[in-house]
Amino acid sequence: MRLVITQNVTADGAVEMLTDWFDPTEQDEKFAAEIRRQDQNCDAVLLGRQTFEDFRSYWPEQTDDTTGVTDQLNRVTKFVVSQTMSDPQWRNSVVLAGDPVEEVRALKELSGADIVLTGSISLAHLMIAEGLVDEFRMFVYPAVQGGGRRFFPDGYVADLTLLDARRFGNGVSLLTYAPASTA
Repeated sequence: MRLVITQNVTADGAVEMLTDWFDPTEQDEKFAAEIRRQDQNCDAVLLGRQTFEDFRSYWPEQTDDTTGVTDQLNRVTKFVVSQTMSDPQWRNSVVLAGDPVEEVRALKELSGADIVLTGSISLAHLMIAEGLVDEFRMFVYPAVQGGGRRFFPDGYVADLTLLDARRFGNGVSLLTYAPASTA
């Protein structure tokens, strides 16, 4: 399996939401079609405990979700990295209580489609620093936040290969990169 990091990011590189620049329901048809296309290639999501709990408290309760995110998250396997959680309380969820790097290395050896990590900034930074990421997908929003944690960890240096660039009617651009060593 490949590890793909998909993040919503401001034009100045912030992933952490300190302002209200991101709304998951603001999608035009092309944007929604791209999300559905990516979902078809996703067998699992990888989340840190906090993001998992945030998702668990919101997405399963959505009954009028037209984005497809609720159905996708309820369907796929959700791997949550946590040393403290024992019962994830969301169907198709598995707690990874061991060393996160070793746990993800083992997951990548399995057959199947992509494992997508979203949110979970600390976990994303760890996976990036360890060289475990096969693809970076940045949904770049037309906003400048001026602060907050960034997509890439401080001090990370790499050459990237552009795989795809798209612009959507809602003002968002998708930039897809691979580490140059895997492209």
